[in-house]
Amino acid sequence: MSSSPMFLTKDEISELTKRFQHSAQLKILRAMGIEHRIRPDGSLVVLRSHIEHLLGDAAKVRKEKVTEPNWKALNASRS
Repeated sequence: MSSSPMFLTKDEISELTKRFQHSAQLKILRAMGIEHRIRPDGSLVVLRSHIEHLLGDAAKVRKEKVTEPNWKALNASRS
């Protein structure tokens, strides 16, 4: 059973923000509304579960949305 690490790796934070410097990453995370913490060395900590909740749930909702015809309108046009 493999489990994901609790925090995003520095490479994952770089990929998420498209930035490499901690100060630039910080600005992007704030703009995206992503909760984070700053370590004493200036590096950033982001909970993986927070990202999965923010981005994963949003994608799931979009996929599950099913549209159907307006049956009342179709039936009304036949009358």
